[in-house]
Amino acid sequence: QRRSLAPSQLAKRKAGDEDEEEEEEEDWHPTTTRKRQKAVSETESGECYRSPFRKPLAQLTNRPHCLDSSQHEAFIRSILSKPFKVPIPNYKGPLGLRALGVKRVGLRSALHDPFEEGALVLYEPPVLSAHDQLKIDKDKAPVHVVVDPVLSRVLRPHQREGVKFLWDCVTSRRIPGSHGCIMADEMGLGKTLQCITLMWTLLRQSPDCKPEIEKAVVVSPSSLVRNWYNEVEKWLGGRIQPLAIDGGSKEEIDRKLVGFMNQRGLRVPSPILIISYETFRLHAEVLQKGSVGLVICDEGHRLKNSENQTYQALNSLNTPRRVLISGTPIQNDLLEYFSLVHFVNSGILGTAQEFKRHFEMPILKGRDADASEAERHKGEERLKELISIVNRCLIRRTSDILSKYLPVKIEQVVCCRLTPLQAELYKNFLKQAKPVEELKEGKISVSSLSSITSLKKLCNHPALIHDKCVEEEEGFMGALDLFPAGYSTKSVEPQLSGKMLVLDYILAVTKSTSNDKVVLVSNYTQTLDLFEKLCRNRRYLYVRLDGTMSIKKRAKIVERFNNPSSPEFIFMLSSKAGGCGLNLIGANRLVMFDPDWNPANDEQAMARVWRDGQKKMCYIYRLLSTGTIEEKIFQRQTHKKALSSCVVDEEQDVERHFSLGELKELFTLNEITTSDTHDKIKCRRCVNGHQVRPPPDGSDCTSDLSQWNHCADKRGLQDSVLKAAWDAAVTFTFHHHSHEEQRGIP
Repeated sequence: QRRSLAPSQLAKRKAGDEDEEEEEEEDWHPTTTRKRQKAVSETESGECYRSPFRKPLAQLTNRPHCLDSSQHEAFIRSILSKPFKVPIPNYKGPLGLRALGVKRVGLRSALHDPFEEGALVLYEPPVLSAHDQLKIDKDKAPVHVVVDPVLSRVLRPHQREGVKFLWDCVTSRRIPGSHGCIMADEMGLGKTLQCITLMWTLLRQSPDCKPEIEKAVVVSPSSLVRNWYNEVEKWLGGRIQPLAIDGGSKEEIDRKLVGFMNQRGLRVPSPILIISYETFRLHAEVLQKGSVGLVICDEGHRLKNSENQTYQALNSLNTPRRVLISGTPIQNDLLEYFSLVHFVNSGILGTAQEFKRHFEMPILKGRDADASEAERHKGEERLKELISIVNRCLIRRTSDILSKYLPVKIEQVVCCRLTPLQAELYKNFLKQAKPVEELKEGKISVSSLSSITSLKKLCNHPALIHDKCVEEEEGFMGALDLFPAGYSTKSVEPQLSGKMLVLDYILAVTKSTSNDKVVLVSNYTQTLDLFEKLCRNRRYLYVRLDGTMSIKKRAKIVERFNNPSSPEFIFMLSSKAGGCGLNLIGANRLVMFDPDWNPANDEQAMARVWRDGQKKMCYIYRLLSTGTIEEKIFQRQTHKKALSSCVVDEEQDVERHFSLGELKELFTLNEITTSDTHDKIKCRRCVNGHQVRPPPDGSDCTSDLSQWNHCADKRGLQDSVLKAAWDAAVTFTFHHHSHEEQRGIP
């Protein structure tokens, strides 16, 4: 018979015989159902046995049991006062450095160790005496501002100096009340890295132990938006997520900008906005509704005209801290220079009228070759005054610093004679158009500008003015008869242009004797079309970048060309579309096919290959047509660069080569010279067209051509590629060696 397993029944059986209990246990079957158990239990005797483990129930009453209030409070306190324990058996580790919600006790400390080896300290708190330390509020004590070691380890000495200068300017420590500066380092010195370091430091720390700014805006040419994004990713390694806007519909861009401006707090998700000048101008209203901690304007010489819409839009942005990046701050005149300084630090040079009267007019009069001694003295005095003011917010280092880190760069100005066809077309144009008569008081009229463009295109190749000859426009009447019989513009004929002939030799010798790549730069897309025809004819692989290419595609072709394993031999570049900021270190030879009136454009384009990351010796070829308007343009560049050197580089002995009245000589052709520029500057280091060392009169051989180390004919030429092209069309060269002093070259 089945026995119950209830506690009371077990206690009853415990008093019985153990053997009998064992027998009863053997009769138990686990398969017996619950119904069967219940039926059996009901048939048992009704006697009640009380388990010794059960306690009698307390009698219920209507009165609740109340504790004393003091006992209740003591009981609750005992519960709450129990310390937190990690729910891991036998855990002996720490309970955490800081409890959530508990204020940190002790002195404030810098974000990074200022005493670490190689630390770049931007701000150091003043040293306090023991008495002052007792009185100071520990919650308000300033701390060190130290650049993140991730960045300070890769900064070169001149870049560390630049970051310190930028930080001092934007925090108003150099000029009280002014928060702007101009980073005017020449191309290739790492201005982008220095500005990224500045932004990262301001976004994370300050002497008050909190971020200096919440958001920063980088405005750049459209072709550099993606480059800025990549540079931030490269140097900060995902520590920050910038917002780059390089395309999209108006509604989409507005939505992104509104989201950016609405960000608040110490940890903004996307604190850096990277946007192009064009997009900023079109969407300025959205950005002007809030405030921004810092704005950086890359290639800031775009802001040279204070009247244009881009300048006005940026100037109305609510931000006290402004950094303007430009490797060429002076381009045409001092008033443009004033616009740049006024943008970053308004009022430091007075109004535009005051600046023109007090600085510009005296300095320009003193720089003129026809100036009197009194005018020169007054100009120098005003120049010193201007430099002393501007140097407080402008930092300028030349590319000579790069000679420590980069391979040799040889820059050569190559004078190429015109072909007989070019010379006849040139003289025919001057006889018919009579552009000299259009000049009034040294100023260039609209028709004269058209004449200049026609002559520049003729110097490149007669094919560029063939359509005008067919239509018999002014200056080209009957010029079609001068072309060879059966001439067609569908095929390129290098032998009809002196410069194209030299270029053909340079490319052929480079391709056959080395694995070097070449960058071809021109101001005209028509010239790039000729380059394409030449490359297809010679079966050279090439890529082309001009204004028609989208921003995203530009970044891809640049990356592909820089890959050493890529098969492309030539990179064609429009100086107007991609001359600024591109990194083309995949090539080490660059040909500047035609000059620009603005020396800054040429300097920017020629700096594409001699940059950080370059491993090969670099060759820069600047092609000029001998005795033509191109040499006059080059001479005008020299005058402008002399002005730039005088104000920005502080070179006090810049030669006054040309008078401003020489504009009238633009429309002449000198067929008997090997170099009109060399004749004009009266070079003292050459005798009968050959350079001698030292100069015959014992004077400084570089006083007249401080920019160029050597003048050379074929005998003095060291470049084997250019030697091969000499007999074809080259007449004269100037060349500059970047490592001249280091290598002991006389």
